[in-house]
Amino acid sequence: MVPCGAAAAERTIEAKGTAGVANQFPEILPEHRRFIERQRIFFVGSAPLGGGHVNVSPKGYDSLRVISPTAVAYLDLTGSGNETSGHVQENGRVTFMFCAFEGPPLILRLYGTARTVLPDAPEWDGLLARFRPMAGTRQIIHATIHKVLTSCGYGVPFFEYRGERDTLRRWAEAKGPEGLAAYRREKNASTIDGLVTPIGKRLPAGPRLDPR
Repeated sequence: MVPCGAAAAERTIEAKGTAGVANQFPEILPEHRRFIERQRIFFVGSAPLGGGHVNVSPKGYDSLRVISPTAVAYLDLTGSGNETSGHVQENGRVTFMFCAFEGPPLILRLYGTARTVLPDAPEWDGLLARFRPMAGTRQIIHATIHKVLTSCGYGVPFFEYRGERDTLRRWAEAKGPEGLAAYRREKNASTIDGLVTPIGKRLPAGPRLDPR
């Protein structure tokens, strides 16, 4: 949902600092939250230690929630890769980026430490209740935020939101629970650098398939 006064929230964020200059905050302020909740897409960045591949994933749908001024979580749907989960399993580091594609320009980044919450975790039901049910849900990524950074976003172009794709939903529904479980065993057990993911750690010991 797009809350009332979202554009004003962006102007408020900019007014707190100097236009064109990056500003840092120790937590998510109310105006930051309003801006985050307005966005139709966000990006998640993570990387392994020791020089492996840096990963940036775009995320759509209504899949992210601000839990508190220092915590966010997003519903992670089944896909062909599982890089973020593997990276945060190893080192925890994660960055979220939100861009204004309409209204006043703004880029907002959240820096934090993340972990993967699987369906059998004690906190799963409480976190899952914050989201609308989505076909293909495989895990929740929960992040503790230690820094918020805003910057101008003057170079970000305008884009018009036309709606969500239903391809992933239809694919997940066609796969069904057993098909999705088999797909995750094949594709989501490790990262492209060979890091075993939390999903992979639940599998029996033995050779793992190349996720590529």
